[in-house]
Amino acid sequence: MHNGLYSIHADLLDGLEGRGSGVLVFRDGRILGGDAMLYYVGSYTATDGIVKGEVIVHQHTRIPGVKPLFGGLETSIGFSGKYDDTSATLSGSAFVGKTAQLFKATLRKLSD
Repeated sequence: MHNGLYSIHADLLDGLEGRGSGVLVFRDGRILGGDAMLYYVGSYTATDGIVKGEVIVHQHTRIPGVKPLFGGLETSIGFSGKYDDTSATLSGSAFVGKTAQLFKATLRKLSD
C-alpha cells in the first residue's frame, strides 16, 4: 500500500444491509481516518500488491436516528486485499460484540 490519503467505500456482506464511506491515511505502516461519526486507528503491512491490517473503530459523534455501519461500538476490524498505484480492494471482518460482520471495500487514492 502506497503512502497517501484514500477514500473508502464499504458494504456489508452475508445478507446484512449497510454501507459506509470515509477517508483513510496510510503512512509507513499506520492507518488513521474517519467519517462523520467514527474515527479509525490501526496498522498494516504491504508487500508485492498484498495488504493486511487491523483498525479499531471508535465513535466520536452521535447523530440521532443514524446507525453507524458497525453499530457505533468500539470495533476491531481485520482486513486483507490487493492494491496498485491508485486503488485497493479489501475484504474483512468486523467484530461487533460476539458477532462477526463480513464486508468488502474499495479504496481510491486521493493524494500523496
